[in-house]
Amino acid sequence: MELDIGIVTILMFGSLFTLLAIGVHVAFSLLIVGVVFTILLWGPERIDIVPLSMFGSMRSQVFIAIPLFILMGNILHHTGIADELFTAFYMWTARVKGGLAMGVVGAGAILGAICGTSEAGTITVGIMALPAMIKRGYNKSIAVGCVAAGGLLGILIPPSIVGILYAALSGVSLGRLYFASFLPGILLAVLYILYIGVRAYVQPELCPIVAKEDSPKWRERIASSKAFLVPLGIIVMVLGGIYSGAITPSEAGGVGAFAALAVAVIRGRLGLINLWSALKETFKLLGMIAWMIMCVTVFTNVYNALGAPEIITEVIEFFPGGGMTVIILMQVSIFLFGTVMDDFALMFLVTPIYVPIVTHLGYDPVWFGVLILVNMQCAWITPPYGFNLFYVRAIAPPEIRTIDIWVSVIPFVLLQIVCLVIIMVFPQIALWLPSVIIG
Repeated sequence: MELDIGIVTILMFGSLFTLLAIGVHVAFSLLIVGVVFTILLWGPERIDIVPLSMFGSMRSQVFIAIPLFILMGNILHHTGIADELFTAFYMWTARVKGGLAMGVVGAGAILGAICGTSEAGTITVGIMALPAMIKRGYNKSIAVGCVAAGGLLGILIPPSIVGILYAALSGVSLGRLYFASFLPGILLAVLYILYIGVRAYVQPELCPIVAKEDSPKWRERIASSKAFLVPLGIIVMVLGGIYSGAITPSEAGGVGAFAALAVAVIRGRLGLINLWSALKETFKLLGMIAWMIMCVTVFTNVYNALGAPEIITEVIEFFPGGGMTVIILMQVSIFLFGTVMDDFALMFLVTPIYVPIVTHLGYDPVWFGVLILVNMQCAWITPPYGFNLFYVRAIAPPEIRTIDIWVSVIPFVLLQIVCLVIIMVFPQIALWLPSVIIG
């Protein structure tokens, strides 16, 4: 059956969005559309390409790292080791204007990195930080906003599971992507901290400092600093191994999971309940990711087999402003998708389609990957349907209304957009570090 590729594109994506709109899971929506259009276009006898695509997609060695990094984060989360990190930040920032909120950003960056997923970082930080800040008189707009935004930094700051997915789907070097995302992640965290600091200076009543007599003693601060050693040690071990070439990403995941397990055992935190909780969360998330990988491969293989890259390239030539216009339109679409889709589903949907176009236009796919990671953070806290807003709603005290959450994240959304624009205008912020270290 021969159809114009433009008509097929409209039919395929129209069918996909219809299924998503009526509540069908993203993975199964992609699979249904892929199977139906395989049969319509090439006949039932070609249905054999569906299982070949599904199981062939699982052969990538990079995917092996995903369950190991997830397990590492879950062990640190469920054994309470991650909780100590926030306490240490509080000890050191209690007497700084806005210091507790700044500490939340720092804790979110580290916890998001070691947990590997945005929801784990947000929930871990929020459960500890929100009651503590509200109790100490912090304004709701500052308290909620820094939790919602700080927990998302794990999407960008390595080792990021979403980054692993992008590397596997796009074919770029995971080490190069991790290097490229490091400085933008620091830049975004610094923007958050500067905003909190300026707001606390101009409106000190929003971020009251702890009374001198109630502030932690120096010996307590120094004693709490050991909480930084485990997460930072594991991150250095994992990233150092990858960057140096001593171990592969898959081996790095194993090293990180083993290190987290060993620390939990040594500290006597790894009971059967904690171990079971960590394993259950790991397998639950892994099952979802595996289905997403297999189903999106079927969809993209069918679409690409129809000659989609060629028609997309022809359409791009009609856009004014050249390739940067296309990049901007892609970012707008990613933002819109991200407000209604989770990070894994979004990554699986846009990467196989957009990366070949970006490469054809002459742009670095590593730089584009960093743009996606920043953009996803922006979409995930944009009211009213940003996914992270629902996690914050679930852990927020009853006195914090949904409208309070929406208002609190607006300044952080604007900061994320500023960061995205800076990286688009100055791509060397992302590409300088990998070029210096890797070449």
